[in-house]
Amino acid sequence: MKSVNLKRLAEELNLSVATVSRALNDRYDISQPTKDRVRELANKLNYEPNPYASGLRNQKSRTIGVVIPEVANHFFSLAINGIEEVARANDYHVLIYLTHEDYEREVSVARLLAGGRVEGVMISVASGSRDYAHLDSLQERGIPLVFFDRVHEELATAKVTTNDYESSYQATRHLLDNGCRAIAHLTLSESLSIGKRRLQGYVDALKAAGIPYDEELVVHALANKAQDIQTIQELLLKRPDIDGFFASIESLAMYTYEACRNLGLVIPTDIKVIGFSNLEMASLLDPPLTTITQPAYAIGKEAATILFRAITKNALITATQSLELKSELIVRGSTRASVDMVAAKAHQQRS
Repeated sequence: MKSVNLKRLAEELNLSVATVSRALNDRYDISQPTKDRVRELANKLNYEPNPYASGLRNQKSRTIGVVIPEVANHFFSLAINGIEEVARANDYHVLIYLTHEDYEREVSVARLLAGGRVEGVMISVASGSRDYAHLDSLQERGIPLVFFDRVHEELATAKVTTNDYESSYQATRHLLDNGCRAIAHLTLSESLSIGKRRLQGYVDALKAAGIPYDEELVVHALANKAQDIQTIQELLLKRPDIDGFFASIESLAMYTYEACRNLGLVIPTDIKVIGFSNLEMASLLDPPLTTITQPAYAIGKEAATILFRAITKNALITATQSLELKSELIVRGSTRASVDMVAAKAHQQRS
């Protein structure tokens, strides 16, 4: 005879395991008719909860898990600071897991967290992620989940992001306004929604300026420093007309500096560079890097606030709680217009 457990009840009622569990625990976010259906079948099949499993679920670990793709990117260091501030205020510990942009590692971490060692999860997905069934399973097990920065659009939970499309449009527009006409766009992943939005902002800014989209100028990096620098150098040698680079992530802006130096190209005289970056030393580079700076600390803090509201109130997290914060364009020397261009613009304004 098939054992009577939560999974069987869920299958017979055509509900998720999480919904059945919440109904049996009389959670406020489950409708009364659903609770009645679940309890009626549970009584009919003589369902009895596993006291050992229930004990584990009811035992608070006072720990949350934070899953990030890398720590070299200063954005994630700042976001973690924001997360930890909220966790400390709630007397919780933070376990940090690195995926190193690897999908299989992300799946493995999700399975580990689904085992019940944390009371909630915050995640910024890896660039190599192909599907998100491993994250769906966290929700099915009743573990609160919040995305920040890099998100899974289809999963119905809260997401805290920045205005990536508008920021990318603004960054590309800034390069155009400073004389660039052949702008290369460096991105990490075609699959991430964050990459798609930033690419679309770039494409639309070019279109508005009457410049056709050139697929050859869009480079999908590999998250490998040596290979990515080599790729940028090969592109510059193949396309000497390139006069601007827009790096959609921090590391690719740094790699562009190195590639230009290796080829004897001068920033901003030969090439202008702008990138998404929260790097504190951006102003100390030679020349200082023009950046789209994200409110990383605030993103981490807001995402953690949503998560702990759900944990402390035993409430469901929904997509309606999602937030979009604004990034800031900080202009520095790497996109400085030439003296001739400044004079030409001044003449144009007087005319």
